[in-house]
Amino acid sequence: MPTVAPLDLDGHVVAAAFLGDVPFFASASGTVHRLDHGQKVTEAHDGLLTCIRDEASDTLISGGEDGKVQRIAADGSVTLVAEVPRKWISIVAPGPQGAVGFAEGRTARVRLADGTIKEFAESRSVEGIAFAPKGLRLAIARYNGVSLHWVAMAGQPVDLEWKGAHNGVTFSPDGRFVVTSMQENALHGWKLDTKPGADTRHMRMTGYPAKVKSLSWSTKGKWLASSGAPAAIVWPFSAKDGPMGKPPLELGTRADVMVTAVACHPAEEVVAIGYSDGMVLAARFADSREVLLRRPGKGAVTSMAWSKSGKLIAFASEAGDCGVIDIAG
Repeated sequence: MPTVAPLDLDGHVVAAAFLGDVPFFASASGTVHRLDHGQKVTEAHDGLLTCIRDEASDTLISGGEDGKVQRIAADGSVTLVAEVPRKWISIVAPGPQGAVGFAEGRTARVRLADGTIKEFAESRSVEGIAFAPKGLRLAIARYNGVSLHWVAMAGQPVDLEWKGAHNGVTFSPDGRFVVTSMQENALHGWKLDTKPGADTRHMRMTGYPAKVKSLSWSTKGKWLASSGAPAAIVWPFSAKDGPMGKPPLELGTRADVMVTAVACHPAEEVVAIGYSDGMVLAARFADSREVLLRRPGKGAVTSMAWSKSGKLIAFASEAGDCGVIDIAG
C-alpha cells in the first residue's frame, strides 16, 4: 500500500512540483514551501497566481499579482525574470534556450536568455501560452483560436482559427499537434502540417460535463490525459491524425466525483488522477488497472507531479492539505 506524508498548509495551493527529489508546493498567498530535510519557506510573490516547472533548468517559473515573474531554484533562492508593474501575471511558460513566456491582458511577452523581451499583442485577451518542443515558437490561446509566432522573426503569425473562447494551449511532445482547452467544456486540436500548401486538420474533443483545467501528455506523447469528467479522459495521439475517429480511454471512473487534476508518469503509460474530494489514484492505459494512492481529503486536488524516478507523487489541494505519496510504500 502506498504511504502518504501529509503537509498541511493554509489556504489554496496552486501547484506541486519536484526539483530534483525535493517536493515544492506553491501557495496562492505567495509563499513556496519545500520539504528538504524539514519544511522550508520562500517568499516569492505578494499573491501568487501561477507556477510551473521548467524542465530544462530544473527550476520553477512563477507569476503573481505583484506583476513579477520569478525563477525559483532547488535551494529556494528567487531570481526576478521580468516585471510589469500594476499588472497581474497569471500565465507563464518555460521555453527552450532559457526563454520564459508570460502574459497579461492582451499582451504576451517572451524574455530571452540575454534579457531581451519580445512583445506580441493580440486584439483580445491572452488566455494561455506554450512553446513548441523545438525552435523558439510560441502558441498564444485567445478568443476564436491560436496565434503561432516565431519569436526571433518579424512577420505575421500563423492563425489557427476555431470559433469560441480558448483558455489554455499545449503542444504535443513531437510538435505535430496543438491542443486547446475551451470555455465550452471541450478540447480543440490542430494537426500542424509542415508541407507547403497543406491544410491544417481540426480535431474536436467534446462531451465533457465540466471545463478541462488539467492536461498531461504521456511520456512519448501517444496519449493526452485530461480532467473535466468523472473519469480521466485520455485521447490517443499515436496515429497520424491523432484522435480523429477514435474514442478516448476513460480511466478511474467515479459516479459523481469529478477529476480535477491529471499527471502522466515520466516513463510508463500510467496516469495519476486527482479528484474533487481529494482522492488520488493511478491507472494504467493498457488494461485500466487502478491503484488507490490516497483516500479522500479536505479539498479538491489542484495539482500533482511525479518525481523523476516515478516513485513519488506530490499533490496540492485548494484547501491546503498537500503531501507526498510514496507508491512503493
